[in-house]
Parts: sequence; C-alpha cells; structure tokens
Amino acid sequence: MLLGLCIGSFLNVLAYRLPLRIEQDFRKATFESFGVPAGADREPPVSLLRPASHCPTCKTPIKPWHNLPVLGWLLLRGRCAACKAPISVQYPIVEAVTGALSMVCVWRFGYSPELLGALVLTWALVALTVTDLKTMFLPDDLTLPLLWLGLLVSLAGVFVGPVAAIVGAAAGYGVLWSVFQLFKLVTGKEGMGYGDFKLMGALGAWLGWQALPQIIILSALVGAGVGLVLMAARRAEWSTRIPFGPYIAGAGWLALIWGADINRWYMQLTGMQ
Repeated sequence: MLLGLCIGSFLNVLAYRLPLRIEQDFRKATFESFGVPAGADREPPVSLLRPASHCPTCKTPIKPWHNLPVLGWLLLRGRCAACKAPISVQYPIVEAVTGALSMVCVWRFGYSPELLGALVLTWALVALTVTDLKTMFLPDDLTLPLLWLGLLVSLAGVFVGPVAAIVGAAAGYGVLWSVFQLFKLVTGKEGMGYGDFKLMGALGAWLGWQALPQIIILSALVGAGVGLVLMAARRAEWSTRIPFGPYIAGAGWLALIWGADINRWYMQLTGMQ
C-alpha cells in the first residue's frame, strides 16, 4: 500500500510534467525549423526531476513532509503553506487510488512474476488516465513503451504467450483504427485520437487478443453511459469531445483483474457453456 501511494505521488508529477516537456520540445523544434535563435523560448526547461516540487501559484518549494502522499495534502488542508492557494484534490485522489489498485493486484496475483507485471501495467494505466483527463492527450512516451514492454513480457508467458500478444497488439490497434476511419468517412469528423489506438494495442500486447472483445465492450458501454449522463446534466452535447482513454484503461484493468470471472459470469447468464 505504501509503495502504491508513493508511486501515485510520482504519477501526479508525470501526468503534469510530461505534457509540458513534450510541448516544450515541440516548440523548440518549431523554432529551429524556422531559424529562430536559440533562447527565444524563455520558459525554463521542464523534466520529471527538475525543477523541484513547488507551488504553481507562488513558486515556493514544497517541504519534504508536505510531499507525503495523501497525508501531506491533509496536513496542509488542501492549501499552499506559503500563499494559501488551493491545491487540487487530484493529488491525494490519484495517490489513494494508485495505492488501492496496487493492493488489489497483490490480492489477485500474490507474490509472483504476474504481480510485477500487473503493477507496472496498473501504474501506466493510471498515468495515462490522469494525463488524458487533464490534456485530452495520450503521449507516445507512455503508450509505445507500454506496448513494447507488453510484447517483451509475453516472451516469459507472464499473462499470454508471444503469438497472442503480437496478434493482440495488431488487432487492438487495427480495430479502433478501422472504427475511426469508418466514423470519419460517414460523418467527416474524427471520433477519437491515435493515442486510443496505441493504448488498445498495448492492452492487446499485455493481455492477448482474447481480452480485446471484453475491453472494447466494457469501454464502449461505460463511455456511452458517462456521455449520456453528462448530456442529461447539460454538461456536454453530441459534439463535445470526451476523452476515451480513461474508459479503455479502466476496461483493460478490469480485464486484467477479473477478466476470466467476467467471462464466466456472462456465460452463466446467457446459458452458454
């Protein structure tokens, strides 16, 4: 649990800083392509380690004991110790959720090679979920390493073998790509982003092609349900963009933990044997 809380704290940093670093890299490449002198972008470079954690409002460095997962936010009562600006509740929520999901992985897989794989996949899915919710963006820096790592893990047969993983990666990407192209052909609009294809491909690599129907159905049902609720609450319209990555990630995690149980329950419900 404690490890999961600490990882959750790091995932908050990752979800906040990685998009900033990608934006800075893109801006730098654009400047270089147009011959803009070096140093034109005066923003200090951002990395996962630098600058040190600080209040985004007053820039005051955060003291180590205020960085304690969940507890630090509670001690500060959700406000900066220096300027009293509010600190987003996202931070303790992500830390607590990561800790809880990590404990579920321990309960499900015990101390085994599968546990290590499940924890890595879980942490990556949390990071991608937070990033997509905040930026509507699933960075290649996360989705592609996750995909390749899933293929490598399959060589040891942790969750599935190499054949199921390779077919799963290709099918996961290809199915959503096909849906994207069909939707664009019919409506002239883009229904989802390429990051969604890559995330589905990564889940196919980790869990095999057999898990893809379940992941697609679960993510579509939850996504449609949330969209309908938001429209009923007048917080969204048919044309409103809603990030789909969190639903794919959530469905993938459910398939990881309870995939076999869900299939068994469905077969019993429908009378299939």
